[in-house]
Amino acid sequence: MQTGQRRKRRKLKAEINVVPYIDVMLVLLIIFMVTAPLLNLGVDIQLPQSAAKALHPDKEPVVISIDEKGAYFLTLGGTPREPIDGAALVKKVSAFVRQNPDVPVMIGGDERVDYGKVYQVMVLLQQAGVPKVGLMSAPIQETKPR
Repeated sequence: MQTGQRRKRRKLKAEINVVPYIDVMLVLLIIFMVTAPLLNLGVDIQLPQSAAKALHPDKEPVVISIDEKGAYFLTLGGTPREPIDGAALVKKVSAFVRQNPDVPVMIGGDERVDYGKVYQVMVLLQQAGVPKVGLMSAPIQETKPR
């Protein structure tokens, strides 16, 4: 070695290399974006069979009615039908179902009402803690030949 030449030492960097962390973050973001739509976000209901028979429950059911304008009406265990909004519906049905866990809960929607309104009621009932919801319908009227 020559005495006149010095080796140049590299200066140490005191920085964190964030590029690998950004790469991992972007991969995770893509994974979550792909899997998020696959999550089950629906309301669990049991739809009646095509040859469904009429139910004869032991207890008077909770009935939520939706008129053609989309207004909600609540009938709790035989009480008179009363108009109600979404927040009050959740509170009243939640309290009633906690006291009567086996009570049937039914939704009766006017055939002219938008399906989205019926779905909103199902979501509200899910928030109220109702495990099962039934959909009401009228029996088919047979027409007599003239």
